[in-house]
Amino acid sequence: MKSSLEIAQEAELQPIDAIAERAGLAPDEFEPYGRFKAKVSLGVVDRLRDAPDGKLVCVAGVTPTKAGEGKTTTAVSLTQGLGKIGREPLLCLREPSLGPVFGIKGGAAGGGLTQVVPMEDLNLHFTGDIHAVGAANNLLAALLDASILHGNPHKIDALRVEWKRALDMNDRALRRITLGLGGRANGYPRETGFDITAASEVMAILAVSRDLQDLRRRLGSITVARSYDGGKPVSAEDLGAAGAMAVLLKEALKPNLIQTLEGQPCLMHAGPFANIAHGNSSLVADLIGLKLGDHVITESGFGSDMGMEKLFNIVCRGGGIRPSAVVLVATVRALKHHGGIEDDPRVERVRGLAAIAEGAKNLHRHLGIVRSFGLPCVVAVNRRPGDTDDEVELVRSLAMEGGAVAAEVNDGFARGGEGAAELAEAVAAAADQPSEFKLTYEDDDPIDVKIRKVASQVYGAKDVVFYLDAERKIRQYTEDGLDKLPICMAKTHLSLSADPALLNAPEDFVLPVRDIRAYTGAGWLVPLCGDIQQMPGLGKAPAALNVDIDEEGRTVGLF
Repeated sequence: MKSSLEIAQEAELQPIDAIAERAGLAPDEFEPYGRFKAKVSLGVVDRLRDAPDGKLVCVAGVTPTKAGEGKTTTAVSLTQGLGKIGREPLLCLREPSLGPVFGIKGGAAGGGLTQVVPMEDLNLHFTGDIHAVGAANNLLAALLDASILHGNPHKIDALRVEWKRALDMNDRALRRITLGLGGRANGYPRETGFDITAASEVMAILAVSRDLQDLRRRLGSITVARSYDGGKPVSAEDLGAAGAMAVLLKEALKPNLIQTLEGQPCLMHAGPFANIAHGNSSLVADLIGLKLGDHVITESGFGSDMGMEKLFNIVCRGGGIRPSAVVLVATVRALKHHGGIEDDPRVERVRGLAAIAEGAKNLHRHLGIVRSFGLPCVVAVNRRPGDTDDEVELVRSLAMEGGAVAAEVNDGFARGGEGAAELAEAVAAAADQPSEFKLTYEDDDPIDVKIRKVASQVYGAKDVVFYLDAERKIRQYTEDGLDKLPICMAKTHLSLSADPALLNAPEDFVLPVRDIRAYTGAGWLVPLCGDIQQMPGLGKAPAALNVDIDEEGRTVGLF
């Protein structure tokens, strides 16, 4: 089989205006970016305000291996499969960050015969949204330091500056830096750091803003620092930065329209990283999709304990949307991994099946997480090359034992939408089932109670320990009136706990919360658990080493 990049490069794409027409957009509601991409007007929601909403289906997963289990591939194949059975689906995906593209996971277009295209464009600079987010973030940082240098009219305490700069690249050397060296002309020296752009509050604001006015208001509400005069918060509005930031983000706020290999529309918008950010597509993409499609397939990052939990407790809570069903992606490789062995053809059959059975404890825990939200769950067994029939069937049967309403094999990678048609039938049936969607915590719960509820009811922790910095932040944010905000947990995606070495379905563990950040513009609090960092680093053999240009000028090695 050809590589995913070769398949994407050889695909015959439809003109973007044909995709827009298929989606139900009026000619004045999209602006082409070349032949195969477009920006979509936010006015679509107003035009279709009285139209019924489609069904929202969240694609989540079990606790993944480092390489990921193919949630994007499953989301794309499910969308193509729904098209095969006569539905009119619309796909909502997150924009790829250059961090994972050149890191370990590669791009975020799906794979094989289930991709969104143009693959190279969307995995690299796309329509410039992430660059715009970084520019707006760093404009605020520059204005902050300029204000301190030029008389410090807001009495900013340099030791309580909370705003960081952002870069769309994995670069661990920038986690902790000192700036302002070289004399007064370069500003005052202080310690700071960088976040990866997808984890910045500006990206979070882009993801939840409903329109330009909402975006402008939220940007002004960002807390950048505290004053040395009573510790009063200093905002982006105080610095006069919000207006210029909004101008930089005006086009980025519009979702991007692309297509699957089989011509279904996809809105790709906002950033990834459900371990250190909220990890979902934008609210406006979901709202537009619900008016245009009979089924909106939206992918949440990593396991159900990560992006799915945040979609429900943050986005659905604040956005007033209601999911109908969940698709939980599982693979033979992941269950073997959690069962104590790595997926290796040299491992004898009996031992491999035993590892799958043991690793199913992780699958069952994730099924329990979905049940805690009151939603029906279909398990998609994402078939990978080398998976045997008996291994795949064992995963299916274990999923049904764990409470899935259905478990179907997803063979979309090799067969496109046809290979996901049975999965699509099962998902459509699950979305039609009655459900009682519920959230993990109440708005009025104290901050520590919200964290404890997520830790116990979602992760399975027996307790939470708050470090001194976290305890101080809880008191401060409660005094500031921020205790009604939802929480956006930052922790490793490789375990249900905060320790990436604790695989499968750990019990009796304690969740350590070392600090909490306030995203006052986005409207949530970010507890930092364990050793999680909001600026990832490259590994010893990053994907960037495989990317190159061949003699004919074509990209090679991108996946």
